[in-house]
Amino acid sequence: MMPEIITKLTLEDLRDSFQNGGYRVETLTDPVANTTYLRSATAGLGFEIRPGNQLVGEEQSFVDVMLVTTLQVQGELPLDLVNRWNTTRRFGRLQFSQPFLMFCLDVSVAGGVAPNFVRAQIEVWDRLVQELIAYLREELPKLAARSGAAAAPQPGASTQQPAHERTAEAGAVPTIQ
Repeated sequence: MMPEIITKLTLEDLRDSFQNGGYRVETLTDPVANTTYLRSATAGLGFEIRPGNQLVGEEQSFVDVMLVTTLQVQGELPLDLVNRWNTTRRFGRLQFSQPFLMFCLDVSVAGGVAPNFVRAQIEVWDRLVQELIAYLREELPKLAARSGAAAAPQPGASTQQPAHERTAEAGAVPTIQ
């Protein structure tokens, strides 16, 4: 007997999948877009689980989801640092729009996927977030050394505070929160 194929997602299904993987998950509503989404964290870095394209006639079902974490950059961040990440990693991508650095991974079930596919994508996301933290910890001090400034603080393990509530300070070397 073949396992059931997944052809759509719901926030409830995703919450269960993340919780079964050991994540704490909370349901929130974006007051601007009036959309419901999920929030969790991995490796101390908060992230959102945002629903994508809805299925026609099914308000609560969609075929894709975006996993996204947003970091605030204080100071200048060279685009070659972002581009280097994007050319050396598959699946997840970095986007920089001053003062925010966004890391995203899209997950699609269009056409149908095996039940363990969503779990595998959660594991890919977790691994990529850990790699991103290590990458930034390695690259930011190099920027500081090149600019002659003191070593930049390491990316922190807390982005639980919403990005729009953080304040930016000007500086020669970027720091990421």
